[in-house]
Amino acid sequence: MFLLKAVFLIEKCNTFGEVLDKLRIMAIEIKEVESSSDIKDFVNFQFKLYKKEKMWVPPMKMDEISSLTAEKNPAFLFCDTKFWLAYKDGKPVGRIGVILNRRENRDVEKKVARFTRIEFIDDYEVSKTLLETAELWSRFMGYEIIHGPLGFANLDHQAVLIEGHEHLPSVASEWHMPYYKEHIERCGYEKEMDWVEFRLTLPDEAPEKVIKVAEIVKQRMGVEIRSFKTTKEMMPFADRLFELLNTAFGELFSFVHLDEKMRAFYIKKYMPILSPKFVKLVFNKEGEMIGFIIGLPSLSNAMQKAKGRLLPFGWWHILQAYKKCDTIDLLLTGMDPKLQGHGYAALLMVEMLKTARDNGARYAETTGMIETNIKAIQNWKSYEHIQHKRKRCFIKNI
Repeated sequence: MFLLKAVFLIEKCNTFGEVLDKLRIMAIEIKEVESSSDIKDFVNFQFKLYKKEKMWVPPMKMDEISSLTAEKNPAFLFCDTKFWLAYKDGKPVGRIGVILNRRENRDVEKKVARFTRIEFIDDYEVSKTLLETAELWSRFMGYEIIHGPLGFANLDHQAVLIEGHEHLPSVASEWHMPYYKEHIERCGYEKEMDWVEFRLTLPDEAPEKVIKVAEIVKQRMGVEIRSFKTTKEMMPFADRLFELLNTAFGELFSFVHLDEKMRAFYIKKYMPILSPKFVKLVFNKEGEMIGFIIGLPSLSNAMQKAKGRLLPFGWWHILQAYKKCDTIDLLLTGMDPKLQGHGYAALLMVEMLKTARDNGARYAETTGMIETNIKAIQNWKSYEHIQHKRKRCFIKNI
């Protein structure tokens, strides 16, 4: 009944705000995020929701606020967005956003909206109202399909954790309440794509067959592996790395091309926090960058202690995590598509393994890999591993 009335109102109202005003008889109040104070409330909601959850790894609040601020995030230049908070009995009980990427939808038959950053208490009326609000605005804007959770780009938040809630995620992954999947499916959403994650037990040396492949590639192709001691040494290669990321990931599901401004945004956000010795770049004989692997000492426990802030002591916990390296997070691995499947991934992993073991790491966590990306998944199966987490993107016709 709610949806039927809302669809009727869309035809009669000039703005989406009018639609919501006429639907305020609902028990769940929906408030649009408009001010900087609202953005802070939007970010803080997940900290309240997950306060007692031992496996949730909080992000840095200042990073989340920057991502949602049009003056700071260049994605707002080509995306239309709305964000809402849900209230029940005067208390915040959920949140959701919608991203309409105009570039992504320029030449398509049916426009596809993204819902993003959904969080809610275990109350179906809340999740239902949030998703219906996202669907209604998307439809009001002329979109026919909605999927998510997805972010502004692939380096943003994406997917819902549906398996592996008993495992601590990496800082580049997600953790959600176990009831999310049931709520979203109950609202009419179906699976579109899954990401899988692995935990590797690192041997003292790479498997013999991996070493053999790596040596062949190194000798025959004459490639150079570059490692770094300082961030200053690494920074001149940052833009080339992100350009290669565009090429390597361009055909993968949900990928958003990073233009110059977006690359600069993510370089500023991520490069200073990387540990240079865990960044490996591959160059061919002509000096062209053709591949990379980026690792990081696990910051998950440190981020939990920091509670979303560098001050007063968050910075200290994070600094200690860089020094004590039991587990590394394998954040990104990419190759020029023309060279994928030619053994370069083995070469990169051999180099990463040497650095990891030299620094005391015994385990590695991969970030999410699209389940159809068989080549990438096969790289990890040469090592002792478990596939312990699964995340999902859902889709619905509206």
